[in-house]
This record gives sequence, C-alpha cells and structure tokens, in this order.
Amino acid sequence: MARRSGSADLPLHGGQVPKWLADRMTRLGAVMTQAVVHHYGRDELLRRLANPFWFQAFGAVMGMDWHSSGITTSVIGALKRGLTPLQKELGVHVCGGRGRYSRQTPSELIAIGDQVGFDGGKLAQASRLVAKVDSAAVHDGFDLYLHGFVVTDDGHWAVVQQGMNGERRQARRYHWLSEGLTSFVDDPHTAIEGAGQGEIVNLADRRAATSRCAQLDLLSSLGPDRIVSELARLEGPEQRTEVEAQPLLPHLVMPAHHDVRPEDVVARRLRGNLAAAADRGPADFSELLLTPGVGARTVRALAMVAEVVHGAPCRFSDPGRFSFAHGGKDRHPFPVPLKVLDETIKVWKSAVQKAKLGRDEELGALRRLDDQARTLERHATGPGVDELIADERQRSHSYGGRSVFGWEQPPASGPRTDAMVRAVSKRR
Repeated sequence: MARRSGSADLPLHGGQVPKWLADRMTRLGAVMTQAVVHHYGRDELLRRLANPFWFQAFGAVMGMDWHSSGITTSVIGALKRGLTPLQKELGVHVCGGRGRYSRQTPSELIAIGDQVGFDGGKLAQASRLVAKVDSAAVHDGFDLYLHGFVVTDDGHWAVVQQGMNGERRQARRYHWLSEGLTSFVDDPHTAIEGAGQGEIVNLADRRAATSRCAQLDLLSSLGPDRIVSELARLEGPEQRTEVEAQPLLPHLVMPAHHDVRPEDVVARRLRGNLAAAADRGPADFSELLLTPGVGARTVRALAMVAEVVHGAPCRFSDPGRFSFAHGGKDRHPFPVPLKVLDETIKVWKSAVQKAKLGRDEELGALRRLDDQARTLERHATGPGVDELIADERQRSHSYGGRSVFGWEQPPASGPRTDAMVRAVSKRR
C-alpha cells in the first residue's frame, strides 16, 4: 500500500450519536469486522482502516451521517465497544478514542502488550510519535482531538486520528499504517483527509529532510534569540522559489450539503447493488424473503454491506451510495430503517457464527451478492437516485424509520406500489 493514499474534505459536525443507533453500529461493526478477518485476515482489516475511502463507506453503511466528521468518532467508538469482548478470539484491539480517551492510548497498549506478548512500550511510543507528527510536524491549522489505535496480536497497527478547525467548521482525518513504515518523519501517512487550506507546512514530508536538519543546526548555532532577530531582519518582500510539485493523489471531497444528491452517487454501482439483490435474493435468501414487509428490502442492504466487506478499494469513491443501505440518523438520504438494520445484523451474525463452526454457506451467499452486483452493474437499469430516496421515505414508517427527529409517521397517501422492484428487475 502507498504511504499516502489521498485526501478528503470533511464538514465538522457536532452532537452525539443516539443510543438506539450507537448500539446497532456496535453490533454491525463487530460482525463486519469478523467477516473481513475471516475472509482476508487481520492485516487486511488494518489496510482497510487505513484507507480513507473505505473508512467513510464503512461508517455510511452503518447509518451514520454519510459525509461528516462524526463518522470518525462513531466508527472508532463502535469498534472499541464491539471488538473488546472479541479481542482474545480475533486478536484485534482498539485503543484510544476522543478527548481524554485518546490520552489513555499508551497505557492501554502497554497493558495489551503484557497480555499478548508484544512490546507495548514500543507501540506506546509509536502512538505518541504519530500524534506528535500530526499535531506539531504538520502545520495545517487543525488541532487533534481524536486518536484511535488499532493493533493486532502480531504488533501490526493502524491509526486513525482527526483534527478540527473550528473557525472554518472543517475536520481533517489522518490515516497511518505500520506496514512498510520505516520512518515517522519521511512521508509516514497512508492518507490525510481534509479541506485544502492553502499553504501547509508539512515537516513530515521526505522533501523536508533538509529543512529539519537546518532547523536543528540553526537552533544549536544561533540559539532562539538570534533566530528571532535574524527573522525580523529578513522580513520584507516575499521571496518566491520554485517548489517541487506535489504528486497527484486521489481526493475525496465530502460536500457541505446534508442531502444525498445524484452527483454524490455512482448510479451504475447503486443499480448493480439493487439488481444483485433482486437476482440473488430469491435463490439465496428465500426464508428471509418470507418475512413480511422487510425481506426484499433487507437483501438490498445486505448487498451493500457485502460490498464493504469484499469490495476493491476503487469501489469506495462514492461513500454516499452506502447510505442507501441503512439511511442516516439525520434523515439523509432517509431515516434509518430499524427493522431492516436489525435484520441485516441478524443475518450477518448468523453467517459469522456458522462460519466459526466451519459452515460457510451463509457467508458464501452474502459474498455472491457482491460478486453479482459487479457483474450486473454494466447492464442494470432502474430508477434514479431521487426516485429511490422518495420511495424509501414513503415506505419509511413500515420499515421502522427513525432519526434524531423521532419516529417516521405513516404517509398521508399510503405506501407506493412496487414499481421500484419491477423497474430494477428489468435491468437488462
């Protein structure tokens, strides 16, 4: 994996995740993590957490605000709650968190190291260095307030930490990965996410090695007082020098608007998810489809969760699409369909538990949903994004729709017909 994999803009949002959603995020995050480890191993889980695009989609598919900074806090919190009871079984440990919990990371790492046998003191030092680089060596105007450190029994780790710029109402998320890391001061990030702020002083860039050495030489030869006086003397017309161009990197721009718009979603991928649910659902989830009211809708959510578990990195460039699985707590793109979310958790939990006993049939069925989605998206047709959102909101009451504004009420005109299902079935 490349050290630096991209950047993104994140609107800074306040508030708390309601308990009814936080509890479900904990359960869904835990079973999805178990599925990733079962299929691909612990190191692959770390690589995904270090990918800013996957991380945003992971939070969106669980019902969080699809575009905001709150995904970082809620996902790290959900993983810490959900994986702590499973840490002996999975060999994955989540340390740190927001505010005062971030400062507990070194002691947590030392305690875990004593339990499983890695050098907790060394990792505690790594945690401090990671935080120091992003707070002191990268002068981008963002103050760190969250530090999540995910470590495996092998001593491999990923870090997700976030800073805020309150004046601009923006957040920046930083991703680190221990794989291939040889230095904390030569391009150590796998990604930095956040809104562009113009000129940024990044002393962790490998091109800043000369600058770092020169600063140390100046400090030892001149001292702080002489440095200040020399700077005052040199003040004057701006001196412009050519600077090596930054390499082009993927840049995920999370918009300020709350609503999910057609331009936020790759429509063919969304139609592929819907078509896969319509095509594979009757064959692989016949019993689930007998559930009144939520069966077919749940299979659609399962297809999107399956993509987060199995999808390639290139498929997460539109995290807004994954909010079509379980909506969002702020009612965008639609209220969280609790009946669907609970069914999703139930199906994945059952599949993971059976896989532990050597029975992979259910996990295999879920993986086929993702395989089918990629096959069908080239030909699938169906309703547009706005029409899908309108239909979901019309049906929200029957799905147990809930948001921070309360429970959804029945629509005055009654539920719409099954035109959506028929439209998706005519995909070829």
